[in-house]
Amino acid sequence: MPRWSFLRWTRHFLLAILMFLTAQSAGADSELTGRLDSLLSSGSLRGAEVAALVVRERDGREIYAHSPDRALIPASNLKILTAISALDVFGPSHQFETVILADRRPDDEGFVQDLLVRGGGDPVLNSEDWWRLAADLRRGGLRGVRGDVLVDDSAFDSEYWHPDWGKVSSRAYHAPVGALTANYGAYFVRVMPGARPEDPVRVDVDPPTPYLRVLNLAATGKSRANPTLVVGSGVSPKSGEVVEVRGVVRAGDEADVFPRRVTDPALYAGAVFKMQLEANGIHVAGNVRRAKSADIGEEILRFEGRPLSEIVRLFVKYSNNSIAESLIKSLGARAGGGRGTWQAGLAEMRRVLGAMGLAVDGLKLADGSGLSPANRASPRLLVDALRFAHRSFDFGPELMTALPIAARDGTLEKRSMDVSGLVRAKTGLLSAQRATSLSGFARLQSGELAVFSILVNGYREGSREGMDAVDRWLAAWVGRETEPATRTDDIGRAKRVPKR
Repeated sequence: MPRWSFLRWTRHFLLAILMFLTAQSAGADSELTGRLDSLLSSGSLRGAEVAALVVRERDGREIYAHSPDRALIPASNLKILTAISALDVFGPSHQFETVILADRRPDDEGFVQDLLVRGGGDPVLNSEDWWRLAADLRRGGLRGVRGDVLVDDSAFDSEYWHPDWGKVSSRAYHAPVGALTANYGAYFVRVMPGARPEDPVRVDVDPPTPYLRVLNLAATGKSRANPTLVVGSGVSPKSGEVVEVRGVVRAGDEADVFPRRVTDPALYAGAVFKMQLEANGIHVAGNVRRAKSADIGEEILRFEGRPLSEIVRLFVKYSNNSIAESLIKSLGARAGGGRGTWQAGLAEMRRVLGAMGLAVDGLKLADGSGLSPANRASPRLLVDALRFAHRSFDFGPELMTALPIAARDGTLEKRSMDVSGLVRAKTGLLSAQRATSLSGFARLQSGELAVFSILVNGYREGSREGMDAVDRWLAAWVGRETEPATRTDDIGRAKRVPKR
């Protein structure tokens, strides 16, 4: 065969193979797209507003898109943007400080008159941290307080609950947002039936501070009685807060534990502090009250809390609302140099995201946790934000570590069993609006990473069914060989995340 004929034959043969492989790839892509589209329009998702995007992390090329630029209620997926903004502004090693002041240095007997604790916006101080703080004071020579423990939470404004949240419940996820807190502004109530029917129930409160006083109006019913237990809270006319327990608990039932929020986070934190002072042998003669002036005496201790990297992990892994809103107010205080507010914090968050090169035109920010139904974000924005964070040397590892792992931990511990260990993603659920969401990273069969976001508003049936439908969509493409779409319009729509 002449040389020119052989070369032409070879070229045609290779071209035919390439066309065959391209057709196979397009067919597989079409099949995947059809299957995913079907899942998003059936069952619990039939009739719902759905927006989704999956891209290859390496170059941003689309694997799947379904109205990816549509802005919907993101629920707790908004926390991704809050976490990224806080990490960018403060840095992962930042520590919020709580300052202790007194009217003077401890005297020869180790006593001061009044002790003031000034909150610096640390959102994760728990009972153990307050014990450590008290122990540090004892090591510094403090032995007693002749007067009161004063609390100052003026670093933030006094708006503890966002107006968009409407009537707040006594549940822990509606905890108040303040600059001085303990245990995320929440506590636990453990209720156990009595030994016999008609006996009062047994109630324990954790932490056991006198600030939380139990009003036990519940009784033990027969083993077949209808359980009607209700645990609420309210402010006492005198001081502290009342934990009210009403209804019937069946005899022989296991103990129930109820997380509940406080009404005044600063007074609650002061009460926990006073309890831990006394646990360390530091006697407090007076009470806990608000400081009328922040000009008391001199500083005797500056307590540095956990680094922001650890705070973000607690925040994102377990979708903690109070941490989210505290970080927003801290952003506002940092930007304006004054008291932290939602308005100032959200304005700063938008500025920071825009400076990253993210398209924030369609973004609507009402709060930092996603509790407000007024928030709006698109899968495109969330995917771009995740890609930016993943490539950030400054805080990328910290965000990746904070995301829940499918079927392993956090809010995904009992979800996405079919893709166990293959997905790290932030969950979202807003039951009143029938909104659920999931955004994060997935490992494909090829070993490459995909970045995805799916937002659903108006799902049918219950919350569990809505989340299960999202998990089925996820399982349909994660763990299989998935190649990016090769259609011109898909490539044209794909956006690269700008480098910082």
